[in-house]
Amino acid sequence: MICMLFPIRCFTCGALIGDKWEEFKRRVERGEHPAKVLDDLGIKRYCCRRMFLSAIEYIDGVLMYEKVTMEKHTSHY
Repeated sequence: MICMLFPIRCFTCGALIGDKWEEFKRRVERGEHPAKVLDDLGIKRYCCRRMFLSAIEYIDGVLMYEKVTMEKHTSHY
């Protein structure tokens, strides 16, 4: 499984949050409300909650770009 690179610590306060990302993602994908999941995980600060709610999984786009780039380089030889 390919995951995005979620920060280990909150950018603002430095709290450890990286270990909670997979649980958050799994529960939200199953239909739980993000606020409830964050409460259950003990994420109370607004700055830390922002890290979860604003995370964008862009790795698929990056990998697609990498694939196209590699194809261009191998087709020239």
